Parts: sequence; C-alpha cells; structure tokens
Amino acid sequence: MKSTNRLLLAACLGMTLSLAACKKEEAPAQPAEAAAMTAPAGTDDPAWKAYLQDVVPRNMGNISNPPIMYYLPAESDPDFQGKYDRLAEQVSNAVQRGVTSGNMVAFGSPASAKMADLITASFAKAAPGSFKGARVLFVGAAADNERVQASVAPTNAEYVFVEAK
Repeated sequence: MKSTNRLLLAACLGMTLSLAACKKEEAPAQPAEAAAMTAPAGTDDPAWKAYLQDVVPRNMGNISNPPIMYYLPAESDPDFQGKYDRLAEQVSNAVQRGVTSGNMVAFGSPASAKMADLITASFAKAAPGSFKGARVLFVGAAADNERVQASVAPTNAEYVFVEAK
C-alpha cells in the first residue's frame, strides 16, 4: 500500500513539474518599446523635461551609470539670464574636472542656440582627452550641431546628437 501511494505521489509530482515547464515556455510576449516622443512645439518646461527624459535613456548606448542631465529653460523664462549664468558656471566647473569613462552628460533645451553657446564656452576650458570613454549627448537644433560637436571633440568624448523635432 505504501509503495502504491509513493508511486502515485511520484507520478503526480512528475506531471506537475512537466506542466510547470510547459507554462514557462508560454511566457507572455514582452510589450513593444514605446514610440519616441516628439519635441514640444512650445516652451513648456514640464513638456520639455518629459521629452528629454524620454530621449536621454534611448541614447545611452553602452553607458550603464545614470546620466548627468543639464536643462536650460526657454528664453521667455522671466529669470532666463540668471538660470543661464548658474547653469553655465555649474557645467563649466564639471567640464573642467572631466568625466570618467562609462558616464554620459546630456544637454537639452528649447533654447538650442543658447544651450550650444553654453556648451561651447564650457568645453573650451576642458582638458584634451578629459572625457575619454564618456558620452556627450546634445538634444537641439541641427543648426547648432556642428559647433557643439567641434567643441566636444578635443575631449575624446563619444558625441551623440539628437535633433529636437
């Protein structure tokens, strides 16, 4: 009797395990990646910040550390000049220190030309090779791309441009 019970128990257990294995093979399909957002047409800060928070992770490449993100509001902001000056000082100090390999620095703004001015002025103070192995992402207007790329090049950073459109 004990042998029969053990055999039945073993058979049930084997059947349960094989059913569990079948269910693992039927894992639900992963949801498709969400479509990329488009740049806001206006100067709405929350909309721009949400847009940049969508764009930056999509352009991380092989970077695994959290990105360092810099945002400049639109020129219509009542304290634009103050915010520009504070951000320029912050970015300039960070760029002069350099960024270690495996990190990403991202820049974005509805005021693309002003952000490009800030980036080029800051990177003019950077030591050659000080961003080797790091990535610099600029989200802005195509008209500003070349000068930003030229200012970043001496640091040996991997430069990535995303047109805000």
